[in-house]
Amino acid sequence: MNNCIGIRRENKYPTERRAPLTPGQVQKLVDNYHIRVLVEPSERRIFREDEYRAAGAEISADLSDCNIIFGVKEIPLPDLHPHQAYCFFSHTIKAQPYNMPMLKHITEQGISLLDYELVTNRQGRRQIFFGNFAGYAGMIDSLWALGQRLAAEGIDTPFLEIQPAYLYDTLDAAMEAIKHVGNHIRTRGLPEQLSPLICGFSGYGQVSKAAQKIFELLPTLKLSPDELSDFVERGQFSNHTLYSVEFYEKDMFEPRDPAAEFDLPDYFAHPEKYSSKFEPYIPYLTLLINGIFWTPQCPRLVTKAYLKDLFRQSGQPRLRVLGDISCDIEGSIEATVKATKSDNPVYVYDPETDSARDGVSGRGPVVMAIDILPAELPREATEFFGNALMFYIPALAAADFTQASGQLALPADFQKALIVHNGQLARDFRYLDDHL
Repeated sequence: MNNCIGIRRENKYPTERRAPLTPGQVQKLVDNYHIRVLVEPSERRIFREDEYRAAGAEISADLSDCNIIFGVKEIPLPDLHPHQAYCFFSHTIKAQPYNMPMLKHITEQGISLLDYELVTNRQGRRQIFFGNFAGYAGMIDSLWALGQRLAAEGIDTPFLEIQPAYLYDTLDAAMEAIKHVGNHIRTRGLPEQLSPLICGFSGYGQVSKAAQKIFELLPTLKLSPDELSDFVERGQFSNHTLYSVEFYEKDMFEPRDPAAEFDLPDYFAHPEKYSSKFEPYIPYLTLLINGIFWTPQCPRLVTKAYLKDLFRQSGQPRLRVLGDISCDIEGSIEATVKATKSDNPVYVYDPETDSARDGVSGRGPVVMAIDILPAELPREATEFFGNALMFYIPALAAADFTQASGQLALPADFQKALIVHNGQLARDFRYLDDHL
């Protein structure tokens, strides 16, 4: 039915509380565009059913009347209904093996699939994302993990006051708690054995900037990659200050051809022609927050082989926490051997045995690899996400998905977001057929 949209319940993860739209955003769609909104019941969602009902939505377990159904995460096969149109983060475009059964089912059932990750403007910039909230939550959780790890080593720090992000009612509450820790460090300092405490940030996009915003609530000073080694060796640092380093592609990668110079467009086009030069920085870092995009063609930042050498040395290396917000399994951080969840957020990667042990104790770095970080800040994340999505909903609600793909009137930014149309892979995604 045209001008009718659905909001499904999220049921992939028990800790998922986000929604595509808030009740306030639903009310604007109902009042200003006369769109019928059906909301599937959910006890987990951060917004209550009566809030949606008061906004003009209908609460219904049956979403079959909807022209398009909006979700957040992947949808279990029994909940995908034939000949329906869905929009969610499908995590299929890299032919991720764990989601190929879902994609196969979508094609077999004549379903249409649109993916938020592919919604881009003319400049190729993503328009609908949770990225900055992944950065906020990932940094909060990494600071919590640092406090827990140091305590396990017998080192008492004010980081122990920080909780995991999902335990705070709001992002503001979490930020206030971290400011309080910052005041403690500013006035009393950290144990001398931790100085200088340096946090590296790989990347400079939405994820990295949000993580840096949280880190900068503490007393911090920014260093460049080029000055890192000299800074540490000179010893002119303070235990009342934390230090950060932001790494760009030119700092992390170099051409395999020794006669070539680093060229950013060439790196993006041909990452296989480059290798990592990141390892010399790692011994100076206490934390590494990873927020870069990675594919199997890209070089790795931190390899298992390097960590094996690092932790074979006598004494405790500086490196305590790998906050892998990108969470590509054995990807840019090869020690990310599995994803984690909010109720069991970290493990220690043992480089000697190539194994993971839940918790913060053991020989090796603590890895924080929660794969649904924005879900830890569900209220603010939904508000931010829905504000971006709102712009496109009237056109999507009116689109006739029974039409042939060439006649399907989608918003311009959604043209490349259609992965499957009525069970057929779109032209740009036919390569996925080999994986089905």
